[in-house]
Amino acid sequence: MKRIPLYFAALLFTSLSASGQTTAPAPATPTTAPAAPAVVLPPQKADVPAEKFGPDGKVNPGFLAAHDRFVKQAQEGKAQLVFLGDSITAGWGSNKPIWDKAFGAYTPVNFGIGGDRTQHVLWRITNGELDGITPKAAVLMIGTNNVGSNTPEEIAKGVTVIVETIRAKQPQAKILLLAVFPRGDKPTGKLGAANEKLTQVNAIIAKLDDGKHIHFLDIGSKFPLVDGALTPEVMPDFLHLSPAGYQIWADAIGPKLAELMQ
Repeated sequence: MKRIPLYFAALLFTSLSASGQTTAPAPATPTTAPAAPAVVLPPQKADVPAEKFGPDGKVNPGFLAAHDRFVKQAQEGKAQLVFLGDSITAGWGSNKPIWDKAFGAYTPVNFGIGGDRTQHVLWRITNGELDGITPKAAVLMIGTNNVGSNTPEEIAKGVTVIVETIRAKQPQAKILLLAVFPRGDKPTGKLGAANEKLTQVNAIIAKLDDGKHIHFLDIGSKFPLVDGALTPEVMPDFLHLSPAGYQIWADAIGPKLAELMQ
């Protein structure tokens, strides 16, 4: 029998080996999970109690945690002075020396939550924050966060219902209703359209003053303007207050509050 030349044997082996190989599958192309559809919530009315929701459609946990804490404070039954509002009111917590000196003698509590609108404060006070206490006075300043979604009339209606609810739940308490503080447009601090809307709100809620149970006070002029713009020394972002701004607030309401706390 003839031998196969070594060259052809090698060539045949290579050919047979190649025919027995399998091609490895291409790696799977990673797929991105489809984004969860945005939760679209119905608009909230400024004068109807409502919880604060996050973009996921669930109640904001920070809002609930703060509310629960306030309810427990109220249930202690010690508070004689209640502050209600949004982040501007909540900011007293970072200015404790000014707070203690101005209001400490009144056994005060601060029920301010950042981002709150009129409907959120209304929900809070109808769900326990005014239960268990008999305060002599309540200081209310709310509405600036409603500017982007409500008319001046709607915001004023929300404030009005809050005042009515405080009166119903705490008839002995005097209400110091503050005009919503001025706010400036960024980056200049100039008083623009948002502030004009708040000016209209303040003109409406000023009529709630009855000289007996409800006392309206506009301290907006106490915050300095330079060439028609709010100053960063008092309002660093032209909305929230610096310690100097809180001192202005304390000094501006001090005499009237002393009268109401008698």
